[in-house]
Amino acid sequence: MLRTRLSDALKDSMKAKEECATSTLRLILAALKDRDIAERGKGNGDGVGDEAILEMLQKMVRQRHDSIEMYTKGKREELAKREADEIEVIERFLPKQMDEMDMRAAIEGVITELEAASVKDMGRVMGTLKERFPGRMDFGKASGIVKEALV
Repeated sequence: MLRTRLSDALKDSMKAKEECATSTLRLILAALKDRDIAERGKGNGDGVGDEAILEMLQKMVRQRHDSIEMYTKGKREELAKREADEIEVIERFLPKQMDEMDMRAAIEGVITELEAASVKDMGRVMGTLKERFPGRMDFGKASGIVKEALV
């Protein structure tokens, strides 16, 4: 379903002559194709599912945030703006992200449910969070919150 939305959006952006959206969507679809090829090598002919696509999109957003930070430090504002525009395009396909308060509540719930007591349980907690909140939670931030809660 997400794959179809991405393809349709590419067609629409090409028709509307939206240069940034078109190039960003082409990058997304190229990365998706690479992952599909890797999956076929593992025997999965259907390619990656929506959860993996959401994870890939989140990673792309994180990479662009890092690039913005570096471009800003290097006084390359035009490149930072370009990255910010790409983030806007990518975020159209991501579900609404949880804010920090919601993340903390979800993390506390999972920790309580799993009876996690130490950092040794972090893997189980993060695995459960990834199952329950794919695409909605920033797992980079979440791991810091989990580590803080388990210490």
